[in-house]
Amino acid sequence: MTLADIRARIATAETAAHRAAGSVTLIAVSKQQPDERVRGVLDQGQRVFGENRVQEAERKWPGFRKTHAGIELHLIGPLQSNKARQAMDLFDAIHTLDRSKLARRLADLAQERGGCPDLFIQVNTGQEPQKAGVLPAALDGFVAEVRALGLPLRGLMCIPPVDEEPSLHFALLAKMAVRNGLGGLSMGMSGDFEKAIRFGATHVRVGSAIFGTRDVPAN
Repeated sequence: MTLADIRARIATAETAAHRAAGSVTLIAVSKQQPDERVRGVLDQGQRVFGENRVQEAERKWPGFRKTHAGIELHLIGPLQSNKARQAMDLFDAIHTLDRSKLARRLADLAQERGGCPDLFIQVNTGQEPQKAGVLPAALDGFVAEVRALGLPLRGLMCIPPVDEEPSLHFALLAKMAVRNGLGGLSMGMSGDFEKAIRFGATHVRVGSAIFGTRDVPAN
């Protein structure tokens, strides 16, 4: 599948959901992809990318930003508080805000720097013990806490359990976003992004369908 195919499918899904053309942002997930593949996607005009790790982004993206204007980088993997400063230097948006300690750290850095990337709260909609994210019952309180810190909260993010129907989780996330007056919904990946668009996704995170199988380093 090509980048053009994915863009066409997004456009079709927008139309089917009676949504405006271009209302969904495609985040090309470039984690663990070799530079030549990333460069190929950049050369096709894609400018919004997602990375899971601060260290990988530090290695990869400063060089690409010198050769390709207009890159927008999103952190879609977990963020340790001690990596927050580097993350704020690198990323235009962070999709994985999930705890008070990290929110306070970002607020301190935002005050120091005079700005902060756009933020999405990760919600553990499946309440999976091994997965990061705020539990649904705690979300409203955490939203209030983040807003009280003056942070630029744009929306919510989720990763549905692999063995459950994703639409149930997309619907839940959308309902929580409406309840909290949030317009951003980061949900949907290579196998289910069209369903996510039907439920209001504003950002879809597509990796393997664009790049192919990731190169996972050997142990």
